[in-house]
Amino acid sequence: MRRYLRKALRGALGLAIGAMTAVAEFFYVLFGGIALAVPALRPPVFAGARALSEVERRRLHKYFGEENATNYTDRRAMAYLVPRCLIGLLCAAIFILILLGAGSGVIIAAQLFEGQSPGGGAPADWYDPLTTALFGGLLVFLSLQGLIGAATLDARLAKRFFGPSKSEQLRRRLSEVTTSRAEVVEAVNGERRRIERDLHDGVQQRLVALGMLLGRARRATDPEHAADLLRQAHEESQRALVDLREVSWRVYPIALDADGLHPALEALAERAGIPVHLRVDLPERPPAAIETVVYFVASEAVTNTIKHAAATRIDIEAERDGGKVRVRITDDGTGGARESGGGLSGLARRVAAADGRFTVDSPLGGPTVVTAVLPCE
Repeated sequence: MRRYLRKALRGALGLAIGAMTAVAEFFYVLFGGIALAVPALRPPVFAGARALSEVERRRLHKYFGEENATNYTDRRAMAYLVPRCLIGLLCAAIFILILLGAGSGVIIAAQLFEGQSPGGGAPADWYDPLTTALFGGLLVFLSLQGLIGAATLDARLAKRFFGPSKSEQLRRRLSEVTTSRAEVVEAVNGERRRIERDLHDGVQQRLVALGMLLGRARRATDPEHAADLLRQAHEESQRALVDLREVSWRVYPIALDADGLHPALEALAERAGIPVHLRVDLPERPPAAIETVVYFVASEAVTNTIKHAAATRIDIEAERDGGKVRVRITDDGTGGARESGGGLSGLARRVAAADGRFTVDSPLGGPTVVTAVLPCE
């Protein structure tokens, strides 16, 4: 709730600044349009229009998060300022009406408190507070809708005039593909290093110990001692089998292919060692590549939580959100996790390689929330 409130206040501040700059833009368009009739004045007029447009472009980016291209012409900047100043003046008019309405509301509330009807004079009737509240709420709603509509118009207008050209879109997409390819290579190399480390430090050590036990059993002359060594070798083989199964699960769980994401996450929850609460809301099965990424995000997040967070509970949520799949892993641990950490940075690369978004919110003291949003079209 606080996040949405901050976002609304930030947007209102951005609109208020845009309303003030619209006054300057209105006079600039008025007198600049006249100056364009003189050929010698056209270059400085267009340059000034670009400077004002840059102010608006930066305002939209700072307060609304709108990304717009910078490769627009000075003439296009001048053309943008014409409708832009009108939208800004509309915002100014809405803010003025809000201030007037707020002042009128304070006066009417004071009159009702003193027992007078709105406007003063006659004593208030029983329906006066109710009528005032209903009309006041309606005016507040209309004012907010007006601000939202003005903000939408402002953003769309900027996108229309500053939006990237086809060449700019192709350049950005090429850059994204190049970055994704590098991240795929890095993620694969990271997975190889992790598998090699798990095999070397886990399974290989178990097999070495197993070989030593079997060798000692062969050399033993006491049948009772040889039987004890064989029992130890059998136990070591079982532990090696468990380690090998763990490595194979981390490479690729067979349940993911056979049964889908939900059973694979259920198996992950059962093997976690601490309570894991699972909620999966996927009416349709996502593509296999997306299922794999979702599973490994959950698996690595759970592993990191168990190793480092001292958590007592983990929540895993996987749901469909329009054309995307969102997976969120929350724990009640100590917090302090960072996206640049070893395991989480590998997850970030894996998610980016699938054109997804990966975020980690982990203040000191917890809770830690790891979120990945992946396209599922």
